[in-house]
Amino acid sequence: MKHSMEILREAAAKNGPLCVGLDTDPSYLPEPLLKILGGKAEAVLEYNKEIIRRIAYDGSACCCKVQIAYYEAMGLEGLRVYAETLRAIKGAGLTVISDVKRGDIADTASAYARAHFSGDFKTDIITVNPYMGFDTLNPFVRWCKPTEGRGIFVLLRTSNPGMTDIEKLELKSGGFVFEKVGEQLNRLSEDLKSHFPECECSPVGAVVGCTEESDARAIRDAYPNIFFLIPGYGAQGGAAKVAATLLDKAGGTVNSSRGILCAWKKDPDLADKVESGTLCLKEIADSAAKAALAAKADLLSAKAALSL
Repeated sequence: MKHSMEILREAAAKNGPLCVGLDTDPSYLPEPLLKILGGKAEAVLEYNKEIIRRIAYDGSACCCKVQIAYYEAMGLEGLRVYAETLRAIKGAGLTVISDVKRGDIADTASAYARAHFSGDFKTDIITVNPYMGFDTLNPFVRWCKPTEGRGIFVLLRTSNPGMTDIEKLELKSGGFVFEKVGEQLNRLSEDLKSHFPECECSPVGAVVGCTEESDARAIRDAYPNIFFLIPGYGAQGGAAKVAATLLDKAGGTVNSSRGILCAWKKDPDLADKVESGTLCLKEIADSAAKAALAAKADLLSAKAALSL
């Protein structure tokens, strides 16, 4: 049996490492289009479906990441759109990562795990936050075993500047806080290995941003059997060459959200229609699809250059 993380690893090897982030804020769409499509929630859903359809057809991405906050902000209609977006991604044959960053204790963590690994919000892999303690991971790890085969991405070294406030604090015993988290990820990886002898990576992955070049090689070498979710590429300033380093060994998937969702804003072919307010959904989705193909090519080129 293969778990969700191994299925994603194989998809990344086949279709390239790009993850399309559907962190779709209504403000990413032109105001006239929001009205034509029936309001913010419905417009987001239609845009998501168009992007999913295009990237699945083009083979430009291995998965999609859906950040739940943008949907929660739209209320009950937003959560309906969130659930329908998850189903559309699965229906297109792509792995879906739900970016929910849950992290709590005991029964509360168990409830979060049920909420996102079953029912209306059922997904393949979720992001989790370990900073209330490693015991908070246990209810999620239970879903990673063969009975369910789900996956989790644990926050390790994130892409935001403020990660230095906690993740890069030095310990009295030596090393950094994030390295202590990494020790536990390696332990979990080893514990789960016996359940999936045919898999090349653990169902427990790590979130490692590509905005810091200085320690990218050291982090990749420290966790050779752990698949990475790599944010920060594109709009956040992360470079393809840093991402390529993190894609070594067990591999990973590199997320791009705004760079794809808002590609139409920088598309010279659409400048006149932007000015006149006559853009249609297909044209905006076409720009997103082109941006996804360009991002895939950029990442694959950087990865090839690294191996020379």
